[in-house]
Amino acid sequence: MLTKPYGTTGIDATVIGFGGMRFPQPKDTEAMAAIVRHAFDRGINYFDTAPAYCEGLSEDIFGAAFRTMPRDKYYVATKSNKADASELRRDVETSLERMGVDSLDVLHIWWVLSLDSYRERVAGGAVAEAIKLKEEGLVKHLAISSHMRGDELAVVLDDSPFEGVLLGYNATNFPTRQAAVDFCGDKKLGVVAMNPLAGGVIPQNPETFSFLKGDHSPSVVAGALRFIVSQPAVTTALVGFSSTEHVDQAVDAVADFTPYSRARMDEIGAHILDSFDGLCTGCGYCLPCPQDVPIPAFMDLYNHSILTGGEGATGRMKWHWGTEASAGKACNDCGLCETKCTQHLPIRERLQVVLDAVEEE
Repeated sequence: MLTKPYGTTGIDATVIGFGGMRFPQPKDTEAMAAIVRHAFDRGINYFDTAPAYCEGLSEDIFGAAFRTMPRDKYYVATKSNKADASELRRDVETSLERMGVDSLDVLHIWWVLSLDSYRERVAGGAVAEAIKLKEEGLVKHLAISSHMRGDELAVVLDDSPFEGVLLGYNATNFPTRQAAVDFCGDKKLGVVAMNPLAGGVIPQNPETFSFLKGDHSPSVVAGALRFIVSQPAVTTALVGFSSTEHVDQAVDAVADFTPYSRARMDEIGAHILDSFDGLCTGCGYCLPCPQDVPIPAFMDLYNHSILTGGEGATGRMKWHWGTEASAGKACNDCGLCETKCTQHLPIRERLQVVLDAVEEE
């Protein structure tokens, strides 16, 4: 399988990685570990998990698989969302024990949704403790898992110990994430793209996303994955596998694959913007809001509603953006955001659409 360097770390990761948050039967450890082993046998060498995934059992599943796999042939990444130094260390020690490994290849400071969220990790000592763990050899490389906009991510990465970034990136949201991806590429950071299939939205809507297939790919799924791994800045597309069949489908999608040309990438990007006219690009020029409404977050939710029919707004609001509907209700209809929007979008109207969708769920 095609591999790419993970920044300047020396890690040479496969362009398809295994995301460990979608095991369908997490209590059946051996059956789920068999999926991991199958992925390894098919050539995947990058495995990502977290303490809370799959009812808290994901790391145990990986551990069962790793104990039968040569340690020098794979990379393992996990996460901690703790701000307190001692709690982050406890997370890492528990993860090492669960997975039966002496060290983590990548530790992510996890679920960083804003600059304030990151500053909490610094103030609580978590970032400093992560550096200590690296000095002790329990962690080899440090990364950040974030949904921040490119400009906010730049503030963090300009003065930080991070060697890689994990962020949501796929064919449905690339207009809002491209600046962040390009910034990371310019910084020579490893970039792992989570949700490359938009949480299942793309394969569940093959007609809507048929343009990803075109004449270049055998399926919509293959087209979506090829679009991601063709991005020069992206190291790995992290797929949440739930079966060996899904593993085979993803691996086959990039078998003997040559990354798309710039022209083909531009063609796909233009088609997305044309097909979903008026998608907010997440530039942030609408900010600051006098009422502190996180406008880009709500506009992302509106984008998502166009693509999915409006389902899952509440969950995306909470888990992707770390906010509640009440933040949008603070809008006093002043319209300042619309005067600053370079796309001239009806922001207030879209905000109300999102709020109505949340109330209906």
